[in-house]
Amino acid sequence: MNTFKKAFLLVISLLAFTLTNAQNRIDFTEYDLDNGLHVILHKDNSTPIVAVTISYHVGSKNENPERTGFAHFFEHLMFEGSENIGRSEFDKIAMNAGASLNANTSFDRTFYYLLLPSNQLELGLWMESERLLHLRIDSIGVETQRSVVKEERKQSYDNRPYGTLMEKTFSAAFKEHPYRWMPIGSAESINIATLEEFMEFHSIFYVPNNATLSIAGDIDVESTKKLVQKYFGDIPRGTKEIYRPDIVEPVKTAEVRDTVYDNIQLPAVVQAYHIPAKGTPDYYALSMLTTLLSDGESSRMTKSIVDKQQKAMFVGAFPFALEDPGLFLVFGIVNSGVAPDDFENAINEEIAKAQQEELSDREFEKLRNKVENDFISRNSTMAGIAESLSDYHMYFGDANLINTEIDRYMAVTKADIKRVANQYLTKENRVVLYYLPKQTL
Repeated sequence: MNTFKKAFLLVISLLAFTLTNAQNRIDFTEYDLDNGLHVILHKDNSTPIVAVTISYHVGSKNENPERTGFAHFFEHLMFEGSENIGRSEFDKIAMNAGASLNANTSFDRTFYYLLLPSNQLELGLWMESERLLHLRIDSIGVETQRSVVKEERKQSYDNRPYGTLMEKTFSAAFKEHPYRWMPIGSAESINIATLEEFMEFHSIFYVPNNATLSIAGDIDVESTKKLVQKYFGDIPRGTKEIYRPDIVEPVKTAEVRDTVYDNIQLPAVVQAYHIPAKGTPDYYALSMLTTLLSDGESSRMTKSIVDKQQKAMFVGAFPFALEDPGLFLVFGIVNSGVAPDDFENAINEEIAKAQQEELSDREFEKLRNKVENDFISRNSTMAGIAESLSDYHMYFGDANLINTEIDRYMAVTKADIKRVANQYLTKENRVVLYYLPKQTL
């Protein structure tokens, strides 16, 4: 290809990227209430739907090591009701108004959302303000949710094939940092925790100055501001110190290997490499590397290990996007008759290829297009937009990353991807776990 043609194609590509960004730009308004609650409003009148979401900057890493699982426990307890909402009535009120609702807890934050018809916006704001100001924390609710959480742990972790894989991986990879336990926590911690301990946890973390209210959809911004002030403006600011761990995990200098015997039919192998926190330049290069290796049927690992060599039913690589330095995981389920170490060698060969060979122009362009498409797709719903705006503010203090973070991905070069593969995907920087069927004992 001659120089002129290359330059022409580059201009066309950049122009298309600029036009796409302009068409998908998400405008918003943000401000703080006097009590510290951060508010973000995004107006989109294309459909009569509104997402009312609230994020609390508390996850499992903010917990006492002797009392793990509290943040996840409150994900459940926050649906128990309030002084003005009867026990177990929260869901009923929402669904009778045509709303859907849910919540999720991570290592770093807890997120709640209501997706409502836009004429029910005020109801959604009242409901969220109720559980922020007047959450019911009593022995009946606590005991009810104790049983629910313990049962969830049994079903999702203890009695599920490969269910403890993430828990075992993180506990092996982290020895000092609170990422060493999962958000589900331990059943023992939840079982022995007192009502007073739950109330104390709530008083520290579930306060306006530790929360972001993000609303997206069919709204009028000025009238929504008035409603936000009406329902949230008088809620008192929290006065207790909010615990933010500053623990730094020591640099790994030797590979950690272990074997776990589980109630499974086929072996599994997981590799976990320590990587920088999300938002750092190397994180974006590593994220693009996982896309290159395993995102889609045409990805390197899928084509080579699953399709061509037929050594695995599935293989995937993905970065854990965490507020503090996290993990780059490679995980696969081995095909019947294939030895786990044979499968692991195939993984290592693909990693070595990424370390030794630079991507072709065609492969790199395909990778950039996939990353850009995934970025846009994440913000294709009102709930997704509200969550992204909240996360960007909470983690980086910059909600406008919803529009500009893609530039950080696009700034990654082929050389960056090769460099991070060599820098982070090293033997001494990893944990390797073999999951084997119990009958092999």
